[in-house]
Amino acid sequence: MRIYRIRKNAEFRAVYRRGKSFSNSLLVLYIYKNKKNINRLGVSINKRVGNSVERNRIKRLIKEIYRLNSDNIKVGYDLVFIARNLSKGRNYMEIGNSIKNLIKKAGLWK
Repeated sequence: MRIYRIRKNAEFRAVYRRGKSFSNSLLVLYIYKNKKNINRLGVSINKRVGNSVERNRIKRLIKEIYRLNSDNIKVGYDLVFIARNLSKGRNYMEIGNSIKNLIKKAGLWK
């Protein structure tokens, strides 16, 4: 299944401004109901989280975990994940559990 991405700064700002946020120790999730019948994913990581290698690793993990679980997520939302400083050095299972926890908190898990 194709992952539609949020790439433009204006789209990120719209989700931040109008959306709801949910958080745990590793990640923050912003959701906003869009007019389309698709989910769009955005990932944002601050430079303070680590060097570029670590930031890209976290981005890849988030995208892959989302891809594998996208069938279990309700459709029609923009989702933006923001990695916190504690997500540096975490493994696949810890970040995966964090993402599933946030999606369930948001009420988007089927």
